[in-house]
Amino acid sequence: AERAVVVVPPVLGAEVDVLAHELFEARVVESPDVVAVVAGESRLSYGEVNARANRLAWLLRDVGVGPEDLVGVYLERGPELVPALLGVVKSGAGYLPLDPANPVERLGFVVGDAGVRVVVTSAGLAAGLAGVFDGRLIVLDELGVEGRVDDPPRVATPDSVLYTIYTSGSTGRPKGCVVTHANVVRLMRVCAGELGIDASGVWSMAHSFAFDFSVFEMWGALAFGGRVVVVPRSVARSPEDFLQLLVDERVTFLSQTPTAFRALVSAAAGGDERVDRLALRSVVFGGEKLEIAELRPWVDRVALDRVALVNMYGITETTVHVTVRGLTMGDLAAPGVSPAGVALPDLAVYLLDPCGEPVPVGVPGEIYVAGPGVARGYLGRAALTAQRFVPDPFGAAGTRMYRSGDLARWTVHGTLEFLGRADDQVKVRGFRIELGEISAALSACAGVRDAVAVLREDTPGDKRIVGYLVPMAGHRPDSRVVRDQLARTLPDYMVPAALVEIDAIPVTANGKLDKRALPAPDGTHLRTAGEYVAPR
Repeated sequence: AERAVVVVPPVLGAEVDVLAHELFEARVVESPDVVAVVAGESRLSYGEVNARANRLAWLLRDVGVGPEDLVGVYLERGPELVPALLGVVKSGAGYLPLDPANPVERLGFVVGDAGVRVVVTSAGLAAGLAGVFDGRLIVLDELGVEGRVDDPPRVATPDSVLYTIYTSGSTGRPKGCVVTHANVVRLMRVCAGELGIDASGVWSMAHSFAFDFSVFEMWGALAFGGRVVVVPRSVARSPEDFLQLLVDERVTFLSQTPTAFRALVSAAAGGDERVDRLALRSVVFGGEKLEIAELRPWVDRVALDRVALVNMYGITETTVHVTVRGLTMGDLAAPGVSPAGVALPDLAVYLLDPCGEPVPVGVPGEIYVAGPGVARGYLGRAALTAQRFVPDPFGAAGTRMYRSGDLARWTVHGTLEFLGRADDQVKVRGFRIELGEISAALSACAGVRDAVAVLREDTPGDKRIVGYLVPMAGHRPDSRVVRDQLARTLPDYMVPAALVEIDAIPVTANGKLDKRALPAPDGTHLRTAGEYVAPR
């Protein structure tokens, strides 16, 4: 087939000249009394959120925080979270999300690797970092209502860091991706046109703020005068409670991984009357491959002209979203395809073969992304940055593109079909996971000589991480002890669902891991947590 560059070239608009929080401040001037943040029983207006954020911003400046600094935010998903994130960026610094759901040792690595000197937290959580952080803690409960509430003058620039999110690392070390104000501002401007975002939007912030979906959820509301509903972790994990919250708060924009959305599909299929009372206008999918067939029960109950279903492929390193595809009934007629759509107007997508050449239509190629959504790089990891953020041979001199490691193919219509990963990175429940990091953590456990982690799908639709352990001579690792050790450094979603003891790691003739030779876990290997509790 003839080779040709089949891309959507970037349409570059006006250069970003504002900071992310200045979009919010403009809404404060317009509508100070409109509700901006809902968290449980708390309802904070734009003026109230701004005042809380400004008090923190001035305090941070007083202790020497400024542009290119990172301030850790160690808070639960509650009423103080959004004002704290805004306060950090108003100070001129970028925020480093520290989700209390993650193991404290992992958080200790993150704050140390990022060089964080200041962490914003609450009285109930402050003691949790005592063993891993010896810098300054700012406890929000102790601040009171004193302090300046006027907007601090700008000290950062659009190219300054807005946040740094740590993702799983293939070498066993998480890596921090540095994203700027300009990256996020242009995302929201572009998506406003693509998705019809305006001041009437009510957004659920249902994801960890250490997951970049939260960026889209928070700024999708606050940059346009809408409302963000902060969903507590306990509610986000309860399908019943989450559906009730969506109904009660009249949520209109919902960002979901396909895995998380299954609960709403089940509610629709099961005849739950609350589905008919939803105020949703759009559901945006991302984070993992969308299996179209799984949406059929929802669409049969909720027509596409009532609630738009939008698939948006994206990566942390390219600022949340890259492509967009509004699903149609035609898409549901081709359930084996995962349509990723076309690039956002200011981005370019290339599909390249291993030699860096564009692939023909219909042939799998690795996704490369270019344009103003490409992040700065990895914090303190120059070699890794150079490996993944590479020169763009199709763009202007000095421009870069991000090598994603994802595979897709072009259709004859110029749209993308997502295929999966080209390496050992996987996504489970929307979380991006490097299996190499899990393998390294398993190998570091007492009594383990060698280990490997793989993703298995022995039952269709049931993806599980399985760890295979080769014990040291004379040792018999206890699965509970191993899991306890893993839980100190890995978040819950990275701890294998099953551990299997084997004599040796099987390899192919050319020395690569032979995944087909790894035994499937049986019932005795399934993950347990303390004493057995019968289902109810």
